[in-house]
Amino acid sequence: MIDRARLAALHRREEERFAESHPGSGARVGPAAAHLLGGVPMNWMARWPGRFPVFAAEAQGAHLVDVDGNEYIDFCLGDTGAMTGHAPPASVAAIAEQAGRGLSMMLPTDDAIAVGDELARRFGLPFWQIATSATDANRFALRLARQVTGRQKILAFNWCYHGTVDETLVTLAADGRSVAREGHLGPPVDPSLTTAVVEFNDVEALERELSTGEIAVVIAEPVMTNIGIIHPDPGYHDALRRITRETATLLLIDETHTFCAGPGGYTREHGLEPDLFTIGKPIAGGLPAGAYGMTAAVAERVHDLVTGPDSDVAGIGGTLAGNALTLAAIRATLADVLTDDAFAHMLPLGQRWADGVQGVIDEHDVPWSVTRLGARAEYWFAPERPRNGGEAAAGIDHELDAFMHLSALNRGILLTPFHNMALMSPATTEADVDHHTDVFAAAVAELLSP
Repeated sequence: MIDRARLAALHRREEERFAESHPGSGARVGPAAAHLLGGVPMNWMARWPGRFPVFAAEAQGAHLVDVDGNEYIDFCLGDTGAMTGHAPPASVAAIAEQAGRGLSMMLPTDDAIAVGDELARRFGLPFWQIATSATDANRFALRLARQVTGRQKILAFNWCYHGTVDETLVTLAADGRSVAREGHLGPPVDPSLTTAVVEFNDVEALERELSTGEIAVVIAEPVMTNIGIIHPDPGYHDALRRITRETATLLLIDETHTFCAGPGGYTREHGLEPDLFTIGKPIAGGLPAGAYGMTAAVAERVHDLVTGPDSDVAGIGGTLAGNALTLAAIRATLADVLTDDAFAHMLPLGQRWADGVQGVIDEHDVPWSVTRLGARAEYWFAPERPRNGGEAAAGIDHELDAFMHLSALNRGILLTPFHNMALMSPATTEADVDHHTDVFAAAVAELLSP
């Protein structure tokens, strides 16, 4: 239904509008590129739409202002890192207070006790450790799983994402082999040696791979999010837990993105029973942080190994992990920001965003679809929502993505740059959501005009 020549012309117009309205960011491109690879301090920052990165000046709540004074409603929220909203007052106050008392002493604080108690209460696993990111939390949890089971391989889902963990940067080849994901820089070993890959929602493939007895752990987002929101089929999690138990395989649930499902994540909302659990990004109000939890059975098997004389070379932990500043931020964020009341505000906004987009799709009768996960929602340029990563990857329309993202940015809307996805924060308002609906509607109408 989309005239590709018209799409290209509209995109060129939006690029020109972007350059004209972002002169300050444009002026910073040269100086930044002099010593920063790609002109940014972290390469993902180059993925935003436009001819050059937008340089941020400040952000508060659900709004962000760039160096040119352009204001945006932020539905990306740091790709979940700022799900709290930017600079949440309770987290900021705790960070400021702790900063004056010391940032990192490699010693526990009273905040550590409170954080352990709250993580156990929210997510149901009794024992926890703190990491500096969700990537590290996943890396450490996989080590524990291999130690406990005595098995070396893990199982991941096609097009999954669990941070920059080498074993999970894999995809499923047409012949069933595990291969390095396209774009994975310098994979250290052949992925087939470390990882089995199956499609999400494929129970038969899951049973086949786990029946070999080679798999230590299945690592899974309870709902896939990195290739778009892909929900489990009815009964899939029951089958996943049954098969892992029958084959003495551990189950690791990564809730870094799916925390948006509720105060206890998807795990508590749907009564999942993982052996290991990881989370990161928003739990410290935007500071780098991760956490990994485990059952009593897992903790008992590894306790002496990770607390004994060789604990500093065990391959888990890190000098800055569990530092005092991060723990203060986690305690305040979980206690006072990402509360039950906050989720009661965020979840209906996720539905409102999805309903607004669906209304536009229905009005124009375009073969697109919308899906939602709690406070997160996105639209697909396909009539049916995908059931697995392979279907999702095959359905990506890069040209249409690029136009929709840039059109939104030029009208004060930031979407997650990797997807047509939006996340609500405690500071997001109905007016913010409705502005997105209006911007989306205008873009669709322009695309479809004769």
